Amino acid sequence: MADKPDQDQCIKEDGISVALTHGLLDARAIMNEVRSPKAGAIVLFAGTTRDNFNSKPVLNLSYTSYPPLALQTMLSIARTVKQRHSLTAISMIHRLGVVPIAEESILIAVSAPHRQAAWRGGEEALEECKERVEIWKLEEFGGEEGGVWRANRDGAAGANVDHEGKNGA
Repeated sequence: MADKPDQDQCIKEDGISVALTHGLLDARAIMNEVRSPKAGAIVLFAGTTRDNFNSKPVLNLSYTSYPPLALQTMLSIARTVKQRHSLTAISMIHRLGVVPIAEESILIAVSAPHRQAAWRGGEEALEECKERVEIWKLEEFGGEEGGVWRANRDGAAGANVDHEGKNGA
């Protein structure tokens, strides 16, 4: 694993790759990681930053994590999902730092001999990642609202912060 925050940090083992990066995510590269002559299906999920949340304009998202723990959690999820759905391979990468509107924050690719296993495995990997991985996001809103820190899952409650990054009253 890398010690510098601007370098990729990843763990690879047989048919599994999990990573955190501050760089742009590459859909073709992650699909190539799971590509196999044994697989008749590859499913790719790309989560992107949208420009609004609950009718509030979002300027960008900023992600942070504790990489040693987050990578181990991602690895555990990947192992379980790969085995449960008889996947050929699985790869998950999450971006850290600022992710502008319309850019990807997470890519998950899975391959399997048949499409149903790939669809189900990919969806389970995403849901488990959002529920369990130690990654938090700051949603930066336009105007005077500042931002909100949230767990990295849909509907997670957050703590308001002002523009200087301090907790709001």
